Amino acid sequence: MNDAKFPLEAWHELGEAQDEAGKIAARKKLSQALSKHVHDIASKYLILGETAESAILFLPSEAVYGEFHTNLTKAVEDSFKMRVYIASPTTLMATLNTVRAILRDVKMREQATVIQAEVGKLMEDIKRLDDRVGKLNSHFNQAQKDISDITTSTQKITRRGGKIEQIDVQDAPAEQVAPSDPVTPAPLAQDQPRFPDIGDN
Repeated sequence: MNDAKFPLEAWHELGEAQDEAGKIAARKKLSQALSKHVHDIASKYLILGETAESAILFLPSEAVYGEFHTNLTKAVEDSFKMRVYIASPTTLMATLNTVRAILRDVKMREQATVIQAEVGKLMEDIKRLDDRVGKLNSHFNQAQKDISDITTSTQKITRRGGKIEQIDVQDAPAEQVAPSDPVTPAPLAQDQPRFPDIGDN
């Protein structure tokens, strides 16, 4: 940005011109003055890699600004090509905002490659995260299946134990002993004394 004063001699000559030829000559001189001033600003204040990429030529008069945009449009277009923007008191803020937007756009373009690379890395991280979540989900599913199998086995064991508990265990009948034959008294030997029965007397 430059605040060097614009030479107004040619402008004063244009205002003092008495005829059309004088006005034409004054406008030509004014256009040359603008081109020289724009070139001086570009060569002195726009240094690649050291300064900003654009500058502002401030005209303190709305009348001069209007003259350039009405009758000297070629000089104004040339100033744009050299990245020196002409501003007046009423257009200065709008010009600054426009330049700010341009600079922001340039910076975004410069960072586009870096942004794309970071987005690529981010997508790779997301893919790795998705793979790991998938593996974790597989482990959970396997664990859930194992738990389900264990539950099934436990239920089978419980049912089998219940069946065992329901069996009515009774005492077996005692073994009956067969009655033995009646004992027959052995006969007395011949030499044994025989006691008389009481009824013998």
